[in-house]
This record gives sequence, C-alpha cells and structure tokens, in this order.
Amino acid sequence: MTPKEWTFLTNHGRILVYVAMHPRTTTQQLAEKAGLSIRAVQHIITDLETAGYIERHKEGRRNSYVVHPEIPMRHRLEQEHTVGDVLHALGYGKLKETT
Repeated sequence: MTPKEWTFLTNHGRILVYVAMHPRTTTQQLAEKAGLSIRAVQHIITDLETAGYIERHKEGRRNSYVVHPEIPMRHRLEQEHTVGDVLHALGYGKLKETT
C-alpha cells in the first residue's frame, strides 16, 4: 500500500511561484511545468489576478506578469504572512518592489 500523494503547495501556489520567477512565461509553459491543462492554468491566472496577487500586462502577443509580494495570504491562519514571505521561505530571494 502506497501513501496518498499530496504536496504542500496548491496549484494556485505553484503557479504563483513559477510566475514570480518567470514573469514572461506562457500559459503553455505554465501548464507543462505544473502538469495542468492550459484551461486550468488560465483559470488560476484569472483567480490570482482578480485577487490582486498578480497583474497581467500585454507585450505584443505575449503576457508578462508582476507579482505583488505585499499582499497577505488568504487563509485566516496565514493572514499575518504575505506572498513575499512565502516566496522568500522557498528560497526565491527578495522580490522587487512594485509600483
């Protein structure tokens, strides 16, 4: 009997971390890296954008993303921490301040 597989990060968290490190990534690349469908990634990007965690900017035919590390985590047990805190904890270094 094998233990049930699970991960610490949700798909939303995984996509946010990848976008923070690869702001010019494509939806296709995100889908491949996360093991999700393009449609699922599109929904996650929309969720993150609607909640204010990221901004999407059009650059020609591509998008680029800006992560807002100052936004607090959503769950009440984590609200004292920001997205930037989580990114730092995962070893991604200090993110640039966004204007």
